[in-house]
Amino acid sequence: MAVKPIKATTPGRRGMTTQDFSQVTTNKPLKSLTVIKRRTNGRNNQGKITIRHRGGGTKRFYRVVDFKQINFESATIEAIEYDPNRSANIARIKDNNGVYHYVIASASMRVGQKLHVGDSVAIENGNRLPLKSIPTGSFVYAIELHPGKGAQMVRSAGAKAQLTAKEGDYAQIKLPSGEVRMVNVNCMASLGTVSNMQHQNVKIGSAGRNRKLGRRPQVKGKVMNAADHPHGGGDGGKHGVGRHPKTPWGKPALGYKTRRNKRSGKFIVRTRHQAKRK
Repeated sequence: MAVKPIKATTPGRRGMTTQDFSQVTTNKPLKSLTVIKRRTNGRNNQGKITIRHRGGGTKRFYRVVDFKQINFESATIEAIEYDPNRSANIARIKDNNGVYHYVIASASMRVGQKLHVGDSVAIENGNRLPLKSIPTGSFVYAIELHPGKGAQMVRSAGAKAQLTAKEGDYAQIKLPSGEVRMVNVNCMASLGTVSNMQHQNVKIGSAGRNRKLGRRPQVKGKVMNAADHPHGGGDGGKHGVGRHPKTPWGKPALGYKTRRNKRSGKFIVRTRHQAKRK
């Protein structure tokens, strides 16, 4: 899917781009697979803001995506749809039992294409297999972390991971970040690359467009008062000579490692930081 420039009728629209939606085949979702999306605007169950700069935006319906794909063996793609709740497109499929599902669409999916799920299906883009049945070197997406739990990794637009090795009960997967991680060979994954590959190249162009997406304005810390941010105060210069950048709560930012997870850390063969240094 390409990026389409917008005619510069106003200063805000100069340089603005959008997707041309050439791959999307319908603009009306299936009613049985949509539910009303309740907004929290970045607040927790106590009403306190835990995620800043959220609120407003256009009303949305949530599309119920089938991340497991365990209730059918084959299906036919009936439409490729836009999903406002994720960066990737979704595909509406009809399985061999006549039931409709939404799945994450791959870049090569087309209307009328057949999808298959199983241990011994063909090695073709869009098909879903366990890692033990996928050849080494293949690109995959929508990967499970635990067998039967459903896809949790590599689901955003244009993302793909590479199956680099298989040894015993685990396979090594190189993620888009460069991290190499071990995953059980019984976990399922789909072949190919996630659709909407040009998503990251779209230029928002104006603040009003961001407000429609539910994003409120942000203010740099260095223009705040000293009481409001570690970077605040002074004459609007940098955050201090020889001082590292901080979060609003005084924690180190920009490059400071915060991952502390001993349970899953043992499955990481190479971190993304190690991959970037090479």
